[in-house]
Amino acid sequence: MLLRACTEIGRLARSMLADRRANFTVMAALSAPVALALAAVAIDEASIYAERREAQAMVDLAAITAASNITNVDIAVVTTLTDNGMPGVVVQGSGQTIAPAVGKTVVSVTPGRYAASTANVSQRFQAGVTPYNAVHVTLKKIPARYFASSLIPSPVIGTEATASMTPQATFSVGSRLLSVNGGILNALLSGLLGGNISLSVMDYNGLISADVSVLSFIDGLATQLSLTGVTYSDVLASKATVGQIATAMANVPGLGNTAKVALQSIASKSTSTFKIPLNKLVDLGSVGSLALGQRPAGLGVDASAMGMLTAAAVLANGTNQAQVNLGATVPGLLSTALTIAIGEPMQSSPWLAVDGIGTVVRTAQTRIKLVATVGVGTPSLGGGISLLAVNLPLNVEVAYAEAKLTDITCPTGPSSIKVSIAAHPGIASLHLANSNSSGFADFSQPQTFTDAEISDVSLHLLLINIPLIQVMGSAATAITNNSPTMLTFDATDITNKTIKTVSTRNISQSLTTSLVNNLSLSVNALGLGIDLTALLGTVKPAVVAVLNGVTAPVDDLLYNVLSALGVGVGQADVRVTGATCGRAVLVQ
Repeated sequence: MLLRACTEIGRLARSMLADRRANFTVMAALSAPVALALAAVAIDEASIYAERREAQAMVDLAAITAASNITNVDIAVVTTLTDNGMPGVVVQGSGQTIAPAVGKTVVSVTPGRYAASTANVSQRFQAGVTPYNAVHVTLKKIPARYFASSLIPSPVIGTEATASMTPQATFSVGSRLLSVNGGILNALLSGLLGGNISLSVMDYNGLISADVSVLSFIDGLATQLSLTGVTYSDVLASKATVGQIATAMANVPGLGNTAKVALQSIASKSTSTFKIPLNKLVDLGSVGSLALGQRPAGLGVDASAMGMLTAAAVLANGTNQAQVNLGATVPGLLSTALTIAIGEPMQSSPWLAVDGIGTVVRTAQTRIKLVATVGVGTPSLGGGISLLAVNLPLNVEVAYAEAKLTDITCPTGPSSIKVSIAAHPGIASLHLANSNSSGFADFSQPQTFTDAEISDVSLHLLLINIPLIQVMGSAATAITNNSPTMLTFDATDITNKTIKTVSTRNISQSLTTSLVNNLSLSVNALGLGIDLTALLGTVKPAVVAVLNGVTAPVDDLLYNVLSALGVGVGQADVRVTGATCGRAVLVQ
């Protein structure tokens, strides 16, 4: 009986094992929980991935918005994220640690400065460095979990973005002439360029009042230099003579006929073959990457025709020194001889620049030696003693003036644009004395000065003038206070191309008068035994009176020469001709 029962159980078991019709149902029942768990995880992971991409897009947008509103970065980020459905946005301050939670988004907003030129990508954004032109935004949040929250812990989504806004401005320093003396300017340009420049005052006034499109000017230069399929920077990497530069300027569309004819005359008469490195004249910054014929959106690039011409003339003088003999053309002077030495501005500091915050432009350092002979109208000092012609050995040195672009803002849009320039006037030193001619053009060394012969005193015996005393003297003065001054140009100033001037101090009197009044004289006897002490008290007032009679024309001469070279005595003349706040873009 027992044996039969065991046999039945074995047969039943074999029958069940041989029947596979229900195996799938059993396996499905056993694996269903695992499949459901995997599905839950997969759905949640896909949701987290989509939420991470959405968070990255929101951070990118927030960074761009903040860079466009650099003075209100926190508000810009919070508003952008909230308006786009990001829940519970909280800004984490410096030194704080706020943990993200469900329904709470933690962001960190860091303004700083971005420099694309830095080779190391990780060092291009520098947090906290002013002036700000970029914002770095980080975001942390807990993503939504739908099915798998009980299986695996919720991760923290972390995204970040850096956006930068690169505003640009076109600005220059120096290059102003309020009044002109055609004879002085013709002699100066002839000395710098060679040839015989002969323009009228009307011609110069036409050049002073004219502006040229710098990009059209470079287009014309490219044609002359046979450069095709290149960028503006490629053209500026080349060299050109001042004749080619003047010709290209003359062909710029829209230039007035007077200025056009004057430039054509200079181009035809200039004999200088020295080729100017064009990047010392103009720096276009990022605009230089544009192909010829293209124009930057919203940014004007104009320059003074006279300023560009004289800057080119300075650069075209390969020896950096010019001799100009004005003869008796200056009223009150029997003869006038000028020697001019022009130092090179610091590298990467052109006369005109188109670039962003931190760009610097400078004028050249300049030395002028003026040796003039003054006619003596009333020579008698009494007792048969009289002055002979009085000499005026005047030395002027003006350090370079500079202008640095410190900020460009558009608080409420392009019409509210403001450009800030730190202007640093060139300090000046003036000496009425003899200078060491051998080191005149060496700007690495200071000049040395000695007493100069101011005049001779003669004794009238019958019809013969006998030299009696040699009068020696010197004087010095300086225009100092070289702290930079902030200038602000608004949209109206930029549109009108307004010139703003910064002076080191108020010059209350004529430059030459300030020297003459400080004149220290000494007398040397020439073999006659007389009381020199008593005579000196008579000689000095006479010498001062003669020199004071020519201070006005001498000052006019100095101002015209220096202004033509783009330099002001103790002054910096700054002009912004174009500006744009640009557009914020992602950079990292």
